[in-house]
Amino acid sequence: MTAFTGVFADDASRRAAETALAAATAEQPRAVEPLGRGNRKQTALVRFDDRGPVVLQLCDEQTWLRTESVLLTRLRRETEVPVPPVLAAGVSDEIAFMVTAYVPGTDLHGRFSGLSQGRQRHLSRGFGRYLGQLHDRLRFDGYGPIAVESGALVAQAGDWQRWCAGYGRTAVERLPPAFDPVREASLELVTERPSDSAPPARLFPWDFRPGNAVVADGRITAILDWEAPMAARPALSAAKAEYLVADWYVTDPEPLRRAFVAGYETVREYPDVRPAHRVAAIADSAVDSTGAVTNPRYPELDREEAVAVHREALANLLSSR
Repeated sequence: MTAFTGVFADDASRRAAETALAAATAEQPRAVEPLGRGNRKQTALVRFDDRGPVVLQLCDEQTWLRTESVLLTRLRRETEVPVPPVLAAGVSDEIAFMVTAYVPGTDLHGRFSGLSQGRQRHLSRGFGRYLGQLHDRLRFDGYGPIAVESGALVAQAGDWQRWCAGYGRTAVERLPPAFDPVREASLELVTERPSDSAPPARLFPWDFRPGNAVVADGRITAILDWEAPMAARPALSAAKAEYLVADWYVTDPEPLRRAFVAGYETVREYPDVRPAHRVAAIADSAVDSTGAVTNPRYPELDREEAVAVHREALANLLSSR
């Protein structure tokens, strides 16, 4: 029996967890508790008697955690975006592992809706500034999924028009039947040929939102879950982040959107976000990696109400063209 018995279900995962922990620290764990973060990774919080806790993550898909660990290291070195330091990363029993320091604080997802409008705008401005830094300092020669090649982060797709159209088409086509009233017009918009064939490629953190942030003493202390990053035109990334930051928690998103844009513009000029970018971003946000409709607001809306919010956002964009 190990400290990971009852936390990770199979022997290979437990062996990988032991290898990961040994690579990060010589201290023996006092307690291990599972954390229910993400659909693709197994995550646990490990506590010790004589040092701070760590977060241990395992994933059967080796590319995801390897890429995330390299990205986190670059973010800490090249930006002010608050991310936890990577203490160890590797592969054991064909299972990828990553160990990071634990950043204390409160999950912003459960708090954002209850904050004053001034605090909400302040935090939205912070998210905008951080995205501006990501776009200013992490540049790529291609588009789409990012992987590690010879220690460097490399985007896997070379053709922007093909990748962008495929991204939008996939996002719209996987929407459930409740979205049929807006499906055809959405597909037509997102698959239109972009006017530029090779726009600048920047980091696209597709899940950049309050729900992945930790706050303490009124400030963001960590932004988590950087798995499966992509590279894209900055406008697409901005559209996705806008929707997740400004539209997700409130019924009047414009003040938060203005704050987000203002924060971004403290770093660089805001990109030209077009309706096609917004439609693709909303469609991609409306369904999670398991195919389930996502639930905006907090407390979270039920499925029918969530569908209505996403569908109305798409309908409003389509009608304003």
